[in-house]
Amino acid sequence: MLLDFSALPARDVYQWMTHTILPRPIAWVSTVSREGKTNLAPFSFFQGVTSNPPTLLFIPVNTREGAKKDTLRNIEQVPEFVVNLVSGELAAQMNQTAALLPYGESEFEAFGIASLPSQRVRPLRVAAAPVSFECTLHQIVPVGEGPLAANVVFGRIHLAHVNDATLGANGLPDAGLLDLVGRLGGNAYTRTTERFELKRPDR
Repeated sequence: MLLDFSALPARDVYQWMTHTILPRPIAWVSTVSREGKTNLAPFSFFQGVTSNPPTLLFIPVNTREGAKKDTLRNIEQVPEFVVNLVSGELAAQMNQTAALLPYGESEFEAFGIASLPSQRVRPLRVAAAPVSFECTLHQIVPVGEGPLAANVVFGRIHLAHVNDATLGANGLPDAGLLDLVGRLGGNAYTRTTERFELKRPDR
């Protein structure tokens, strides 16, 4: 099969991309508006960028109507956010926060998600998240216009909250103990409890 993405509707391209770029880690991003209203939403276009300086990115895709997501609107007002990672036990709550609530209505409150204050940024963090990264905005890069276009949000990581229970014998987080959830196509997910190892080549 050969697909000419330039000849397909954006929605079809989205389906092909999300069914082939797998698995995708989930950034459960908490933000706050200028008025202090909290927001929490998941994004599966998410990745680390570099450790010097510590930077990550996630990508809020516009709605089908072409509007910006609440997360992006908040970051444009208050350029700070927390990226919470999602364990298996948090998957159902994470999925709830994908619902489109009216702007200004808090997902923390609507879905009973426990929060904790952050230390360096104003948005709350998810209390039960195995890892939470406190970030300030580095840059927003728009890609395209209208429905399903996007804005790439680069964040500078200042603090990482890591649950001690996820640490392995080497003192670093263990993928099995983290039990992180990754997004597949459609409604499917995977977990980091299954893995294999390959030794890197010497050169």
